[in-house]
Amino acid sequence: MKGDPVLKLLIFLLVAAGFFILTSASIGLAAKRDLPFYHYVLRQLVFGGITGVIALIAAYKIPYKSWRRFALPIFIFAILLGALVLIPSIGFEHNGARRWIVLGPINFQPSEFLKFGLLVYLSTLFAARKQEIGTIEKGVLPLLLVLAIAGILVIAEPDVGTFGIMFLSSLLLFIVAGGRLKHVVAIILLGILLLGTLIALKPYRFERFRAFLDRDYDTQKSGYQINQARIAIGSGGLFGRGFGLSRQKFEYLPEATGDSIFAVAAEEFGFVGSVILISLFLLFAWRGFYISSQSPDAFGKIFGSGIVILILTQSFLNIAAMSGLLPLTGVPLVFVSQGGSSLAVTLLEAGILLNISRTRA
Repeated sequence: MKGDPVLKLLIFLLVAAGFFILTSASIGLAAKRDLPFYHYVLRQLVFGGITGVIALIAAYKIPYKSWRRFALPIFIFAILLGALVLIPSIGFEHNGARRWIVLGPINFQPSEFLKFGLLVYLSTLFAARKQEIGTIEKGVLPLLLVLAIAGILVIAEPDVGTFGIMFLSSLLLFIVAGGRLKHVVAIILLGILLLGTLIALKPYRFERFRAFLDRDYDTQKSGYQINQARIAIGSGGLFGRGFGLSRQKFEYLPEATGDSIFAVAAEEFGFVGSVILISLFLLFAWRGFYISSQSPDAFGKIFGSGIVILILTQSFLNIAAMSGLLPLTGVPLVFVSQGGSSLAVTLLEAGILLNISRTRA
């Protein structure tokens, strides 16, 4: 059976929208560094787009059940990559965070693959213990142990935003797999306690959280990025300023090609453009969940749902943070933000979802 045509179209539209938005958002950064306007888009195409398409095609052809057999080696490999980045002679440090491994012209972010490795392993674990997922010994404790192993690595980088993605997507996957409500509530309370501790331990996190609660607090430092994002989104109006006409991306808005890219899109394409972009993510989620529900086995249902949850969680956290609904976390917007590792892994996941769509019950 051929892959789902609707999902194929949605993947294409999201990738196309991402390159379209990044082309404009990266102009300011390229000009600041005296580079050609197409520099960052070309890098994204070479290191993310081409690699990602190859990964998508391969994943589309590989039976999704094969991932189950190699779940543990994949997770261990992802953990080792995550540990390597913490070694000073290997990991590249930028703005106080050590998140990249540099191989010549290629910057690889191991945490992107670690999120995928965690998803594969938890999906395999939950599918194998479908009847016991509601117990503490077979469900809750294995989840917390695996999450702790991955979480310690990304928190050490430090990258609390990625840990938030891992925690939230793993919890939602646990719910999909049949986790009990009282265990879900207990895990949420544990997560809130841990989040509060992480915020309290680092002054800059506390300042960001305070800026989130008080929009007028420290608008030139800890509240600067979210304040500039609000200006960008607000100035977009209904239809936006037009492609390439964002003012905030020039010097004002930090990370215009990274986690702030949604604000640039909102400024240039307005409320209507923002709704269209969000709708594409929601349609992707709808189609992905439908495909997962039609899978003939528990692993396909859980794994497919997990892919959708992971992509949707990252998108929601980014857009919500840029809109002022959540504190800033540094989470990029999948399919859109600059980052070859993110795009390549996301397309790999999309390819797996397409393969699941070939084997409906």
